[in-house]
Amino acid sequence: MSETRWLTADERRAWVRFAAVVELLPGVLDTQLARDENLTHFDYFTLAMLSEAPARTLRMTTLAAQTNSTLPRLSRVVSRLEADGYVERTQCAEDRRATNVTLTAAGWKKVVRAAPGHVSTVRYYVVDALTPAQITQLSRICERLLARLDPNGRMFAPAGEV
Repeated sequence: MSETRWLTADERRAWVRFAAVVELLPGVLDTQLARDENLTHFDYFTLAMLSEAPARTLRMTTLAAQTNSTLPRLSRVVSRLEADGYVERTQCAEDRRATNVTLTAAGWKKVVRAAPGHVSTVRYYVVDALTPAQITQLSRICERLLARLDPNGRMFAPAGEV
């Protein structure tokens, strides 16, 4: 058995700060979206992924991959969004075993209404806190981390995509 490679002081400092960002940022995003649009960040992310899809429609399995969600979690969220009139589920014409989720006109309006506040929050807490060079570094750092966390590229932004 190999000996543990403990973190150096610099590595530990970087890790603790990164862990704090990972813990704090979701709450900030949820708070803004809940206050302004009665949505969670995951609700918004789900609607946003649909808004960018061809015909604003995705298979549940594809939507789960793009939102890094399990099917049971996504199904619960889609049920709630469907009850609110923001999405609808239909049987997939190409594969009758699959279910499609489509963003409704009300869902499109909700995304359009929510986007400016969400972008302002992301800009304030992340983008505007960094220089353009740091944004490039952050993108490269995330790409490297995702290569290990998501080696099969399940997330919507695999390495090399803009």
